[in-house]
Amino acid sequence: MATPAHSSPIPTLDLNDGRAIPQLGLGIYAMKGAEGVDAIVNAVDTVGYRLLDTAVNYENEREVGEAIANSAVDREELFVTSKIPGRHHGYEESIASTEESLARLGLDYLDLHLIHWPNPSVGKYLDTWRGLIELRERGLVKSIGVSNFTEAMLTELIEATGVTPAVNQVELHPYFPQTELIDFHRSIGVQTEAWSPLYRDQGLFDETPITEAATAYGVAPAQVVLRWHLEIGSLPIPKSANPDRQRSNADVFDFSLTPAEVGAISALERGRMKDRDPLSHEEM
Repeated sequence: MATPAHSSPIPTLDLNDGRAIPQLGLGIYAMKGAEGVDAIVNAVDTVGYRLLDTAVNYENEREVGEAIANSAVDREELFVTSKIPGRHHGYEESIASTEESLARLGLDYLDLHLIHWPNPSVGKYLDTWRGLIELRERGLVKSIGVSNFTEAMLTELIEATGVTPAVNQVELHPYFPQTELIDFHRSIGVQTEAWSPLYRDQGLFDETPITEAATAYGVAPAQVVLRWHLEIGSLPIPKSANPDRQRSNADVFDFSLTPAEVGAISALERGRMKDRDPLSHEEM
């Protein structure tokens, strides 16, 4: 068996299905080719990331699989997530899509599989959810969840199947803190996960509540934002192929923000980055 380069500094959270998930993960969007593989291996072996977040639509599951094969860390210590694209919605389609993902990854199972977007005009996310339940029963997927689902959509899944998603991965950052959705997730036992946790456009790191906290704690603005996620109950998955930023992003567990600092950062709210309202925005 492989020996981990070192233990992970990232703690875990308990999911509603009894499994544990790392409290911070590595976003892998746009990491491709040999450089992408090397970046993922560095994040796992050198920094200690264990949660790897990919998707069919990222077109890099093969790179993720190669990185896992090249890593010094045992597969069982990793928490690998992928996502079913809109074009694969449906009961049988979701099962076939997952089998294809596993083949590309070279894995026997996924730790977490998500419906990437609900695509409500297609009207198949409930059938897709039933497919994920079947995949979990077969052991091909350990935990199942969704991405970009609304409160009403989550309620529909639960009422129709009796199975509550373990995770809902949504756009979440200080400009779009999703306070009501996080509260709803907490009330039904769903873990909130954040894509684009650091925002993708310029300006966030220059906001006064963030720069003041960074100065107070001697950390980078990005570390303040990631710590804010942890404080509000959000599981962030920042993307970086840069070794120094990978290390910095993961080094957020030895300081805390005060409730006043958290509140001031949440008060930066101004809305989504782009018009990606899951009631209207769809991705295939």
